[in-house]
Amino acid sequence: MIGVTVLGSTGSIGLSTLDVISQHSDKYRVVALTARKQVERLFQQCQQFRPQYAVMVDENAATQLEQRLKTAGISDITVLQGIAGLEKVASLDEVQQVMAAIVGAAGLRPTLSAARSGKRVLLANKEALVLSGQILIDEVKKNGAELLPIDSEHNAIFQCMPVNYHGDLRAQGVTKILLTASGGPFRTRSLAELHDVTPDQACAHPNWDMGRKISVDSASMMNKGLEVIEARWLFNASADDIQVVVHPQSVIHSMVQYADGSVLAQLGNPDMRTPIAHAMAWPERHTSGVAPLNLFEIARLDFETPDFERFPCLRLSYDALRRGGTATAILNAANEIAVEAFLEEKISFTSIPQIIEHTLEQVSIHDAQELAVILGDDEAARSIATEKVEEIKR
Repeated sequence: MIGVTVLGSTGSIGLSTLDVISQHSDKYRVVALTARKQVERLFQQCQQFRPQYAVMVDENAATQLEQRLKTAGISDITVLQGIAGLEKVASLDEVQQVMAAIVGAAGLRPTLSAARSGKRVLLANKEALVLSGQILIDEVKKNGAELLPIDSEHNAIFQCMPVNYHGDLRAQGVTKILLTASGGPFRTRSLAELHDVTPDQACAHPNWDMGRKISVDSASMMNKGLEVIEARWLFNASADDIQVVVHPQSVIHSMVQYADGSVLAQLGNPDMRTPIAHAMAWPERHTSGVAPLNLFEIARLDFETPDFERFPCLRLSYDALRRGGTATAILNAANEIAVEAFLEEKISFTSIPQIIEHTLEQVSIHDAQELAVILGDDEAARSIATEKVEEIKR
């Protein structure tokens, strides 16, 4: 039995992971489940999967969960709290696989903990690489861990890469990574209309069922920008090696172009259980619960060049990647603050890239070799971005 910790089990990726696990209860055992504040949902998961540990990041939520378990007569689950609790369950001896699905910078420390403990890290948390790509990659190599991407695009690239890819694109015949993007709900909206779009409209993704923060990122194409940065670290690629291709149907999840003229693509229905099942079972394969792709129903596949004027967040992401150091951490922090403000209806949708660009101009960029430096610039960026939000509100 393979022991699994699910970091962020109450989110969309966590729910899909538990669905895959439930289909293969003879292969996987849930050792730990974690959430930030969703006490009731985590309680229900504890009832179903009976993990050894349950972690709530929020202290009050941890107390509530402990009481709910006690009232239900469940005494064999240890409740932990805070980042320390997340780090512990990511490094347990009885755990072989860690699903890193906590959204945002909060997922960084437990993901690093899993890597340092030599686990198979199923990486759905973009920020771990966006903030500290070199540090995470170094920890994976040093401790014999495995880093398998869960994002549908990066998982597709992983599947299309040469067998035993060792990090040298040119030496192994790869000339380009083609990262597909749906274009989100505003792909065909006029620029004039974007200022007045609502959070609910931004979260209405045409193809994927995702959380609100990542849905807004998809609408602004910041999500794709973060994926470009993530691909840089996962596949040891430069910004110029990675090309974004808008593909509205979300059927081709990404492609790899080779020196001989071949382009390999991974296709499938837009369901996160496919990459999750692939990474959990790799190098083998097992069922995911996803319906087979029917090419006759799809009938057509469209491709477009991304519009950097409509989606300035994508341009800002490429710029930050090229600048290097902590620029991508600053970009991510500013985006998190801006998206939160938009979801709370404090700012307009078009203010998001304005806040990010302002923050990148104001915060000094440093080498990203030490976690303390990265987190310091992350904190500084959040402060500057928050000030800008207040300024825009006025």
